[in-house]
Amino acid sequence: MKKKTKLYLLVIACILMLLAMFVLPIFIKPGQSIIRNTISDLGAQNSAGAWIINSILVVVAFSSLISVWGCFKGFAFQRVILLFFVISIVLSAFFNSAPVNPSVPCNISEDGWHKYFTGITWIAFTILTFSTAMILKKQNDKSLNLVTAISVILLSLLSSEAEQTAGVWQRLLYIISFGWLIYTLKTIE
Repeated sequence: MKKKTKLYLLVIACILMLLAMFVLPIFIKPGQSIIRNTISDLGAQNSAGAWIINSILVVVAFSSLISVWGCFKGFAFQRVILLFFVISIVLSAFFNSAPVNPSVPCNISEDGWHKYFTGITWIAFTILTFSTAMILKKQNDKSLNLVTAISVILLSLLSSEAEQTAGVWQRLLYIISFGWLIYTLKTIE
């Protein structure tokens, strides 16, 4: 597959993700706040439209793998971490979080698995950005990777600790991570 085709594939998947992150709460989940409610809340158990965001997460994950895999030719460690990143996104979409409304019945163990795989997603992404910085030659590219990794760490903490603004922080995590993947595809290959 040509680089341009890979780039289009990833960009289209990311645009779908952006639309889902910002439009889904307005039309399918009235009463949810983009500021407070996370992507996980959109895909929660027994939630209307959960299949939409979860399906898009899977599409974006596989688009990322297909598009960025070639960037790490000859770098087995980065490929393994990219694979962990993608698989953890897919599994966090498969295992849904508990609904926002505590009166709605849910599977607590599924919620636990969702949190586990979401955590693994951001750990894998952080390792991927740090390790990619080590293989790059230009100082600007290395610096961007390090800033991205540090941003993901800080936003992950904010998303888990600042409950009232968790939606903003988690959306920024996704925007930064998939933006970084697009940048990496354009820069490395």
